[in-house]
Amino acid sequence: MFHLSPQEFASKKEHYASLAEQARHLIADEPSLIANAANFSALVYHSLPQVNWAGFYLYDGTELVVGPFQGKPACIRIAMGAGVCGTAAHTRQSQVVQDVNQHDGHIPCDAASQAEVVVPLIRADGSLLGVWDVDSPVAGRFDEEDRAGMEALCQVFMAHLDSSKAVA
Repeated sequence: MFHLSPQEFASKKEHYASLAEQARHLIADEPSLIANAANFSALVYHSLPQVNWAGFYLYDGTELVVGPFQGKPACIRIAMGAGVCGTAAHTRQSQVVQDVNQHDGHIPCDAASQAEVVVPLIRADGSLLGVWDVDSPVAGRFDEEDRAGMEALCQVFMAHLDSSKAVA
């Protein structure tokens, strides 16, 4: 059984390192992409403060389709290049948006969301799996430390996916 307990951390870097280790253990023995994505989303959602959505958009070959997540119902489909998620998928570069109201083309799935960080998920063969998306109801919530931390978390997820030949 996995036990998630509140902890105090000296820094964001330390918090993200702990989350990465927890994620590594949480998904270690499970080959299902969907099961791992669901648990990964729950881990992050319940571990980071001031987060109102955490989850995956998976690339279906044409567009991004909502996958496992925690939070309120979300936009179901996002075109490549559209919004923060579509931009991250299209450019294959992480996006940190301090204030979504100031971001051209932002797609408001939840009006409460004010800040967002999105990491593209690239398989070892270079193909796009989708994106990892985390929203906050607090403008300015995410910074470069969060980007680096989210990228490290996603590396754990993708390394397991690539090594386990995960199945849906």
